[in-house]
Amino acid sequence: MNSFYARLRSQLSPLLCGLLLLLAGFCANLPQTVPAMAQANESAVDGLEVLTIQTASGNQTFSVEVMRTDEQRERGLMYRRFMPANRGMLFDFKTEQPIMMWMKNTYLPLDMVFISRDGHVASIAENTEPLSERIISSAGPVFAVLEINAGEAARLKIKKGDLVRHPLFKR
Repeated sequence: MNSFYARLRSQLSPLLCGLLLLLAGFCANLPQTVPAMAQANESAVDGLEVLTIQTASGNQTFSVEVMRTDEQRERGLMYRRFMPANRGMLFDFKTEQPIMMWMKNTYLPLDMVFISRDGHVASIAENTEPLSERIISSAGPVFAVLEINAGEAARLKIKKGDLVRHPLFKR
């Protein structure tokens, strides 16, 4: 009987070690784990598109996720805890209209760049407050909104009137 247990223990040992390593790897990521809805949102980065803003100090390029459906626009950057530099999210509202945004369930401070149909920056809301339900208005009709990390608009000197180049904007 002792040889049976010794064999069982020797066979289970590598299996248990492997399972413990998997569990340790999973637990190491727990602080960044978010609800299932947000994890599905993270997978959207596979389809990044290039967006360029022509500023007085030169061209600024971002890799952006484009939110085209009501569901995508509603979810946006909610639950995300990190966005790499030079990344952003572009909200396509399909028609020019006054836009109202908020930061509910959004952990990242953001700059919101409101863009007209012809691709010009119409207004900018800088350093928006994470998790706030305060309404952030476009201050007039716009076609799209670009969300980037807070402080980027000032750092890159993005201003009202700058030109945004992306297939979404017709000139």
